Amino acid sequence: MEEGGPSSKCPGGSLLQQTDAAISKNTGRAAAAAVARDGTGAFQGASVLITQGVTDPESMEAIACREGLALASDLAIRKVRIASDNINVVKNIRGDSKGIYGHIVQEIKARAGSFASSEFVHEGRASNEDAYKLARNSIYCDLGRQVWFLSPAKDICISLPINN
Repeated sequence: MEEGGPSSKCPGGSLLQQTDAAISKNTGRAAAAAVARDGTGAFQGASVLITQGVTDPESMEAIACREGLALASDLAIRKVRIASDNINVVKNIRGDSKGIYGHIVQEIKARAGSFASSEFVHEGRASNEDAYKLARNSIYCDLGRQVWFLSPAKDICISLPINN
């Protein structure tokens, strides 16, 4: 299991999907975000799903991983690497989660089977700054899903890639 800092290195043409979630406990709104970059760190696309009523942080982090797969499908990517800063979610996706968000994990596993390869890794908070910004800044947008293909959302996803 990967841990630590930013990783724009993707094996064999995979696309890195950095994911994160944000919740407003006052309003019951939540956002699950994914930002896609290629192996050089170049922006490929981003998406955010804004919901109402999901207040469990780990459930939203799992939904963010599912959003990463949805974005990969939108981009017609065959090899994907989903990075989350929530180690429990990654462990549950890799294992047999039967907990509060087990149904989301089952959906993730079913969707992951449609890719030539898929990998779920844990990376620290520092590596998903763009996904974090997108989730936080989108939480009060209209409910539903928004996607950016050619250029990132204004004032979001502007950080430079870090290549190790």
